[in-house]
Amino acid sequence: MTDASDRIDQLIAETTDWRGATLAAVRAAILAADPAIVEEWKWMGSPVWSRDGMIAVGDAHKAKVKLTFAHGAQLADPDQLFNAGFEGNARRIIDYLEGDPVRGAELTALVRTAIVHNQTKLKKNVKKSG
Repeated sequence: MTDASDRIDQLIAETTDWRGATLAAVRAAILAADPAIVEEWKWMGSPVWSRDGMIAVGDAHKAKVKLTFAHGAQLADPDQLFNAGFEGNARRIIDYLEGDPVRGAELTALVRTAIVHNQTKLKKNVKKSG
Protein backbone atom coordinates (compact mmCIF):
# COMPACT_ATOMS: atom_id res chain seq x y z
CA MET A 1 0.00 0.00 0.00
CA THR A 2 1.32 3.42 -0.91
CA ASP A 3 1.84 6.26 1.50
CA ALA A 4 -1.10 8.11 -0.08
CA SER A 5 -3.39 5.11 0.43
CA ASP A 6 -2.28 4.93 4.06
CA ARG A 7 -3.05 8.62 4.52
CA ILE A 8 -6.50 8.19 2.96
CA ASP A 9 -7.13 5.21 5.29
CA GLN A 10 -6.13 7.43 8.21
CA LEU A 11 -8.38 10.30 7.07
CA ILE A 12 -11.37 7.96 6.83
CA ALA A 13 -10.59 6.40 10.23
CA GLU A 14 -10.26 9.83 11.87
CA THR A 15 -13.49 11.12 10.32
CA THR A 16 -15.71 9.17 12.67
CA ASP A 17 -19.10 10.60 11.70
CA TRP A 18 -21.16 10.01 8.55
CA ARG A 19 -18.55 11.82 6.44
CA GLY A 20 -15.97 9.08 7.02
CA ALA A 21 -18.42 6.38 5.97
CA THR A 22 -19.42 8.41 2.91
CA LEU A 23 -15.82 9.02 1.92
CA ALA A 24 -15.09 5.29 2.32
CA ALA A 25 -18.04 4.42 0.07
CA VAL A 26 -16.97 6.99 -2.52
CA ARG A 27 -13.42 5.62 -2.47
CA ALA A 28 -14.63 2.03 -2.89
CA ALA A 29 -16.76 2.99 -5.90
CA ILE A 30 -13.86 4.87 -7.48
CA LEU A 31 -11.36 2.05 -6.97
CA ALA A 32 -13.86 -0.48 -8.35
CA ALA A 33 -13.76 1.30 -11.71
CA ASP A 34 -10.24 0.22 -12.68
CA PRO A 35 -7.42 -1.63 -10.87
CA ALA A 36 -4.87 0.81 -12.32
CA ILE A 37 -6.30 3.85 -10.50
CA VAL A 38 -3.61 5.56 -8.45
CA GLU A 39 -4.33 7.19 -5.10
CA GLU A 40 -2.48 10.38 -4.33
CA TRP A 41 -2.39 12.85 -1.44
CA LYS A 42 -2.25 16.48 -2.55
CA TRP A 43 -3.09 20.05 -1.63
CA MET A 44 -2.45 19.82 2.09
CA GLY A 45 -4.55 16.76 2.73
CA SER A 46 -6.88 15.84 -0.11
CA PRO A 47 -7.31 12.36 -1.54
CA VAL A 48 -6.85 12.39 -5.32
CA TRP A 49 -7.60 9.54 -7.70
CA SER A 50 -5.85 9.38 -11.08
CA ARG A 51 -5.65 7.14 -14.12
CA ASP A 52 -3.93 8.59 -17.17
CA GLY A 53 -4.59 11.99 -15.61
CA MET A 54 -6.59 13.23 -12.67
CA ILE A 55 -10.06 11.80 -12.19
CA ALA A 56 -11.31 13.37 -8.97
CA VAL A 57 -10.45 14.99 -5.64
CA GLY A 58 -12.35 14.11 -2.48
CA ASP A 59 -12.71 16.20 0.64
CA ALA A 60 -14.64 15.87 3.88
CA HIS A 61 -15.93 19.35 4.73
CA LYS A 62 -17.87 20.34 7.84
CA ALA A 63 -21.32 19.68 6.34
CA LYS A 64 -20.58 17.60 3.23
CA VAL A 65 -18.28 15.27 1.39
CA LYS A 66 -17.23 16.91 -1.86
CA LEU A 67 -16.07 14.93 -4.88
CA THR A 68 -14.71 17.18 -7.63
CA PHE A 69 -14.15 15.69 -11.08
CA ALA A 70 -11.30 17.47 -12.86
CA HIS A 71 -12.90 17.24 -16.31
CA GLY A 72 -16.49 16.74 -15.25
CA ALA A 73 -17.90 19.28 -17.70
CA GLN A 74 -16.74 17.06 -20.56
CA LEU A 75 -18.29 13.88 -19.15
CA ALA A 76 -21.67 12.41 -19.93
CA ASP A 77 -23.64 12.07 -16.68
CA PRO A 78 -26.70 9.98 -17.57
CA ASP A 79 -27.36 9.16 -13.91
CA GLN A 80 -27.27 12.86 -12.97
CA LEU A 81 -24.76 12.46 -10.16
CA PHE A 82 -23.28 15.94 -10.56
CA ASN A 83 -25.15 18.40 -8.37
CA ALA A 84 -22.74 21.35 -8.11
CA GLY A 85 -20.02 23.21 -9.97
CA PHE A 86 -22.06 23.93 -13.09
CA GLU A 87 -20.81 27.51 -13.39
CA GLY A 88 -17.36 26.48 -14.64
CA ASN A 89 -16.28 25.00 -17.93
CA ALA A 90 -14.07 22.20 -16.57
CA ARG A 91 -14.94 20.77 -13.15
CA ARG A 92 -18.14 19.22 -11.91
CA ILE A 93 -18.92 18.28 -8.33
CA ILE A 94 -20.91 15.73 -6.41
CA ASP A 95 -21.77 17.07 -2.95
CA TYR A 96 -22.89 14.42 -0.50
CA LEU A 97 -24.84 15.74 2.46
CA GLU A 98 -25.66 13.74 5.57
CA GLY A 99 -28.07 10.96 4.63
CA ASP A 100 -27.34 11.10 0.90
CA PRO A 101 -26.69 7.66 -0.56
CA VAL A 102 -23.52 6.95 -2.51
CA ARG A 103 -24.85 5.34 -5.66
CA GLY A 104 -21.86 3.06 -6.07
CA ALA A 105 -22.60 1.46 -9.44
CA GLU A 106 -23.43 4.80 -11.02
CA LEU A 107 -20.34 6.46 -9.52
CA THR A 108 -18.14 3.61 -10.76
CA ALA A 109 -19.59 4.08 -14.26
CA LEU A 110 -18.91 7.83 -14.12
CA VAL A 111 -15.30 7.18 -13.07
CA ARG A 112 -14.89 4.82 -16.03
CA THR A 113 -16.19 7.60 -18.29
CA ALA A 114 -13.59 9.94 -16.78
CA ILE A 115 -10.83 7.40 -17.46
CA VAL A 116 -11.88 7.08 -21.11
CA HIS A 117 -11.86 10.89 -21.35
CA ASN A 118 -8.33 11.03 -19.91
CA GLN A 119 -7.09 8.31 -22.26
CA THR A 120 -8.66 9.99 -25.30
CA LYS A 121 -7.04 13.29 -24.31
CA LEU A 122 -3.67 11.54 -23.98
CA LYS A 123 -3.97 9.97 -27.44
CA LYS A 124 -4.80 13.36 -28.98
CA ASN A 125 -1.75 14.94 -27.30
CA VAL A 126 0.52 12.13 -28.53
CA LYS A 127 -0.71 12.63 -32.11
CA LYS A 128 -0.11 16.39 -31.91
CA SER A 129 3.45 15.96 -30.67
CA GLY A 130 4.27 12.99 -32.93
